[in-house]
Amino acid sequence: MAVRDDEVAARTERARAIGLFRYQLIREPADPGLTTKARGRLVREIAAREHTDPAGRRRRISRDTLDRWIRAWRRGGFDALVPDPRQSSPRLPVEVIEMAVSLKRENPARTAAQVRRILRAQMGWSPGERTLQRHFAEDPQITAILGALASGGPGSEAVFGRFEADRPNELWTGDALHGPHIGGRKTYLFAFLDDHSRAIVGHRFGFAEDTVRLAAALRPALASRGVPDAVYVDNGSAFVDAWLLRACAKLGIRLVHSTPGRPQGRGKIERFFRTVREQFLVEVTGEITGDALAQGRHRVCDLEELNRLFTAWVETVYHRREHSETGAPPLARWHAGGPFGLPSPAGLAEAFLWEAHRTVTKTALVSLQGNTYQVDPLLVGHRVELVFDPFDLTTVAVRVRGVGAGTAIPHRIGRHSHVKARPETPPPPPEATGIDYARLVGDAHHAELATGVNYAALAGDTPGELPGQLDLLTDGALTDGAVTS
Repeated sequence: MAVRDDEVAARTERARAIGLFRYQLIREPADPGLTTKARGRLVREIAAREHTDPAGRRRRISRDTLDRWIRAWRRGGFDALVPDPRQSSPRLPVEVIEMAVSLKRENPARTAAQVRRILRAQMGWSPGERTLQRHFAEDPQITAILGALASGGPGSEAVFGRFEADRPNELWTGDALHGPHIGGRKTYLFAFLDDHSRAIVGHRFGFAEDTVRLAAALRPALASRGVPDAVYVDNGSAFVDAWLLRACAKLGIRLVHSTPGRPQGRGKIERFFRTVREQFLVEVTGEITGDALAQGRHRVCDLEELNRLFTAWVETVYHRREHSETGAPPLARWHAGGPFGLPSPAGLAEAFLWEAHRTVTKTALVSLQGNTYQVDPLLVGHRVELVFDPFDLTTVAVRVRGVGAGTAIPHRIGRHSHVKARPETPPPPPEATGIDYARLVGDAHHAELATGVNYAALAGDTPGELPGQLDLLTDGALTDGAVTS
């Protein structure tokens, strides 16, 4: 029964991943503010591109399918995009398809029939030729190789025009910048820029380039600036973490990742980072050397001061100066598109919770970060979702397929925060007692030697004999290996 429950849970997780994939595709054309003509243009553009599905395959989605997903989302929201878990498993083993694609990439001259023969010889089974041809057509690398062979060489480079969002909060771009060393530790700046106004909607320096520090910059931005239609980020580890996709899905944000090796569309945030280096970082330092201070640079003592100074620079200098491209101050141009709706505190808090999936043991316990929790005995053997704040592991909600199933009662707590939720500033070291134990032991030993015989040097088997030498602290003399007193 437990094995069967694990299979059901795995299918449920795959179905949810498929639902998130569909949501990312249709979020923009499903906007009720679009006209029919604009929506049709967006759907055609999405249908013409290739997309990476949850199984890691490159594929195209037809326009009819996209329209069907949009209608389903309007009727039932995100849950309507999640397929029935009983139907979410792929019919073909992923390893077979991957092997077939690799064989075709290895030698593009191989036909589908030849690849099928190789698979049957290697694995004892193979999909049909038409199935293999469909997967070959969906693979961008194979398509590019065959296209180059057909044209006699590589095609011309694609040309991209200058893009700008039509209004504030239509598109935010996020990225990270390596900052100065403070107190011997390197800092990182997470920043989000509004594409239309060039305003910096969220920012924060931290001591790590991880998801927690990213959330510390994004969450206040959403609370104070509103929810954007889309967020455009790169493929750094912090930006591809599952928690960010969950947060965007909960808030209705379309999360877009740039294609590796094709950074177009990121020029505005890169230009802002250049301004940060040239106008802000050049004026501060975390070093204590005389050379840095002699150059008139302000020494930053801690992370809190660095964030305070950077906020002051953004709000009083960058936001109020006329931008060279837009011809208007970034903050003024952003305000001109308002007012903007803000998310509810409860909705924002829910979006930034973390999830973990666990199987309930026979004793109705689940584990999380080394802690154990008691759950409803009716959940024994089931796969459950643990929803929690990474900074407070004492309160954990239990859900089954998205439906609340009570609260996990702490049974044994050894860690109160997630291992990734490291504090920015380490706790202050304890006050020194001034006790030097090793010196105390050495002084005691020296005192003993000054008042008696050094028995550590007496190694003879016969009492009164020395191994060829006399302790220098005694007054005895060495006579034929014997001690005389």
